[in-house]
Amino acid sequence: MEFQFDNNSPIYLQLIQKIKIAIASGEFKPGEKLPAVRELAMESKINPNTVQRALFQLEEEKLIFTQRTNGKYITENEQKLKELRNELASNLLNEFTVKMQQLGFSKQEILELIKREEK
Repeated sequence: MEFQFDNNSPIYLQLIQKIKIAIASGEFKPGEKLPAVRELAMESKINPNTVQRALFQLEEEKLIFTQRTNGKYITENEQKLKELRNELASNLLNEFTVKMQQLGFSKQEILELIKREEK
């Protein structure tokens, strides 16, 4: 996983997003063990407390779970994984639509452009 952070939002939120994308894209497989907190912190060059905060949030969202003394794992709940992919896709589509509308395109024109690109 590649780590590049910007100053536009808190690092833990950016880390959450990167991990969510890695889960949704299949980079992290269902049931796969996540790297340890310290390993993620060293790899990403951020504070272990920041990594822990991001992982806590992902656990709250039920995208990962902890097995006592054995580490953190990606959920195997297919419904939860499907919801994650749909949520990320919806966010991207929303961002795209807003930016296209800022350029002056109507929703109908956006759809026509997308259809034209499919061919």
